[in-house]
Amino acid sequence: MSTSSMYWRAFAAFVFLHLHVIGGEWFPFYVSLILAGIIAYYFHKKVLVEIESLGWQVNTSLTMVQVIVVLLSYFGMDALVVSVVFFIIFVVLEYLRLSLGRNMSEKKRELLQHREQRQHINETFRVVRGERHDFLKHVSAVHFMLENNEANDAKRYLDELVENYEETNYSIKGERGVVAGVLHQMYRRAKAADISIVYDLDVPLSTLPIRDQKMVELVGNLLGNALDACEEYQLKRGEQALVSLQFYKRSGLFILICKNSTLPVPVDVLDSLFYTYGKTTKSGEHEGLGTKLIKDIVTDHQGFLDFVCKDGEFTLNIKVPAIK
Repeated sequence: MSTSSMYWRAFAAFVFLHLHVIGGEWFPFYVSLILAGIIAYYFHKKVLVEIESLGWQVNTSLTMVQVIVVLLSYFGMDALVVSVVFFIIFVVLEYLRLSLGRNMSEKKRELLQHREQRQHINETFRVVRGERHDFLKHVSAVHFMLENNEANDAKRYLDELVENYEETNYSIKGERGVVAGVLHQMYRRAKAADISIVYDLDVPLSTLPIRDQKMVELVGNLLGNALDACEEYQLKRGEQALVSLQFYKRSGLFILICKNSTLPVPVDVLDSLFYTYGKTTKSGEHEGLGTKLIKDIVTDHQGFLDFVCKDGEFTLNIKVPAIK
């Protein structure tokens, strides 16, 4: 059983006990049970639980306090006001637990992200430096072939050389270091998995009015989710998958379009894919956080998001106002 499932079961039990104490004189216990279930289900859909980062000591301490609060409410004074106060204390403690858990998890994600960014930038720099170092050697080789009237061999050599340079050029052209690093890493991942990937960027992605950290989250989740879906598509269909990323500016709007091959997605997943946590188009052990994080970043920057999943292709459209 996942931590999230355990938490919401315990949450529902605590809510039930508090409601039963408060309303025991006016309605039977099964009404409190139903209300507790409804409340827990609602918050389960709206709130992300990331309390693992607090550690077992903090979580155990908070749980013990919650148990004491319930016992005081259940066996303490009969006054309704006192029971309501205990319920408010319970709500405040849970709010603190969830808030602290989210903050700690966010800090850990940022630290991990910074490490990955550094690795991606270093790898991109290493590739560019290597290509620059070998450039004169390639020119000399082509020059030698042409001097010896080996035009066809020279053309074939240049074609292979340009194809290799395209991989790096797609990623770094006009981009800031962190964005170039993510694009380059995703491009290499696609090529390693034999996934066809195309970057069609009229203007650099770095021109989006989003700070670097959120840009890395946006692009990383966008392409990461697309590649995950493509890998599963290739595994089960036996056909080459495709990812395309388009970016351009029109009428004061930045428009970002990501398309990828996908297996059929259940309608209930699509309906809440970008609006609640825990929904994912992928099978296996996936938390379903990426799509909601994308939605949050777009919304925080006054943007708009919509998507279409049809005929084996998932298309995500993002529009962000061109406002600094």
